[in-house]
Amino acid sequence: MSTAPRRRIDEIGDESRKRILDAAEELFAERGFDRTSFVDIAERSGISRGSIPWHFKNKDGLLIAVVERALESFMAPERYERPPTLGEILDDYAAWVRDGKSALMFMLLTEAMSSTGLVKSHYQEFLKQRRRGLRHWLRALRPEGADPEVAAERERELALAMNSAVLGLHLQASIDPEGIDFEKSLRSLENLLNARLAKLWTARETLNDDA
Repeated sequence: MSTAPRRRIDEIGDESRKRILDAAEELFAERGFDRTSFVDIAERSGISRGSIPWHFKNKDGLLIAVVERALESFMAPERYERPPTLGEILDDYAAWVRDGKSALMFMLLTEAMSSTGLVKSHYQEFLKQRRRGLRHWLRALRPEGADPEVAAERERELALAMNSAVLGLHLQASIDPEGIDFEKSLRSLENLLNARLAKLWTARETLNDDA
């Protein structure tokens, strides 16, 4: 059954939203979140100032939308016909960092740390989704015969450690790009994590107990 053609007003709305997001992304990168106003975004986008809150409610909502759009291209599930290797995941992350849009994530983090509202709850959900995605990836690699309860706990612990390590390296490289070789550090992390993966479901100890 065919769908009705999109109305021209919908297309105009989508185009306006895209122009606002493009302008906001550029200005946030150039000036920072606090020093960018709706007036600045309106001037850069060519869209009236009053249209911005109509699309995004407030400045926090606009920042969230900018970051979400930047994240959409990173590790989209449809890109993989099979569970990716750890190296492929880290390569994708490095490519996303090189693209330059990943710094927006830390702009959102800065706002989340000083907020008790929408931005903080959104960032909490973002971190949960990251950990959940890693747990699902590890679950897909779980060998047959592994104790499901023990395996699930180890996968949860490793997902948390992986997310923390990658974000930590990314943050350090963003702040001190001359002092941190991000991609070399990712390769070192890959070697460490692959060593853990090799015995994640078979070793008797947990990640926190090497006795």
